[in-house]
Order: sequence, then structure tokens, then C-alpha cells
Amino acid sequence: MTVPSPSVLSETRRGLHGVAELVLAGPQYRRTGTIRLRPGRHGFGTITEPELRVEGGRLVAGERRLDLDGATPAGLGAAAGVEAGAPADLYHGGSGVRLDDVLRIDESAAAYLADCFAAGDAALRALAPAETPVLWPEHFDLSITVDQVNFGVSPGDEWLDEPYAYVGPRRLRPGPFWNAPFGAARPLRELAGPDVLTTFLREGRDLAARS
Repeated sequence: MTVPSPSVLSETRRGLHGVAELVLAGPQYRRTGTIRLRPGRHGFGTITEPELRVEGGRLVAGERRLDLDGATPAGLGAAAGVEAGAPADLYHGGSGVRLDDVLRIDESAAAYLADCFAAGDAALRALAPAETPVLWPEHFDLSITVDQVNFGVSPGDEWLDEPYAYVGPRRLRPGPFWNAPFGAARPLRELAGPDVLTTFLREGRDLAARS
């Protein structure tokens, strides 16, 4: 995967996070009571009604394919037939994107982030085949929880401004493996390939179980 420049990646990530939260998760929550999203082909989408998904730099709503770059969440929601807005009273924080913010989405950066989520999805399913990875709109990370340990992939955030994999036990463990305030993390560029990524997650699982 070709890594986009940090500024382009950060701007695109913020925009996609805003779409995930305001255009997909919020309307889905108001209609069906769940904020869970799923990774998908070239992007991510809802798991129930309304049936919406992001593919690359576009929002797909039925037969309509709406360009994200230059659009606003409010405009995208209106064009897709939903009322845009975050899930109410569920969490603090989120994307920080407002309904009238103009989104800047780079196609190559969007494709790169979709590849990161796809690699994470494959690795998480290999780690725990009985679990279904969830893309959460609050932090825009893909994760599962097994035996009180969170395993996941983040596209980057305030802690590390690039995609990374993490292992986050609810009770922090001692030792050199645990290099983050929430547990352990490694940039995805250091974990090329689903087998290497799965190995990192398995190592975290085994160390968490032993300590």
C-alpha cells in the first residue's frame, strides 16, 4: 500500500470519520437503535437500515453515488434521504466534524484507509473466528473484544497520526510489549500483511492471558 502524505491522510480520515458518524451511524441509530458499522468493499457501511455505504470517495445510497469531496454531511444526508447528525447522548468526542463542514476527501487516501480496515478485518477474524469486527463511529476504529481485551485497528488519531493496530486489555499489563497508555500498539506500516498483523494480535492475546 502506498502511504499518502500525513496532511492528506489526516484530512481524509477526518472527513470519512465525519461521514461514518453523521451520515451513517446517526441515521441508523435513530432508525434501528444501533451505531455499529462494518468494513466493506473499498470502504465501510451500515449494518441495517438505512442501507448506505462509502466506497472510496463516494457515498452509495441505492442507485446514487455521491461525491464526498466538496460536500457537507448535511448535504449528503439530504441527497441520500436521511437526516444527518451524530447519535444523540451515547458518547463524548467523535469526529468533530459539523453538519455544514465542507469535506476534503482524497481518493488515494480513502483507498489506503479502506485497505487498512480490510487488513484489520481479516486479521481480527483470523484471531477470533467467532467474533464479528465492528467499525465504531466514536473513534472510527475497527475492533473486537475477547476475554476483556480489546483488539483492533485504528486509522490514526491524536495519540498516533497514522493507522495502527492495538491490543487493549481492560487491566493494563507490565512489560516491554505494552508500549501505549492503553496497552500495546504498532503502526500498520510495521505489520505488512495479514499474517504479520495477526501474529501481533495473537502475541498480545497470549501475553494478556499470562499476566
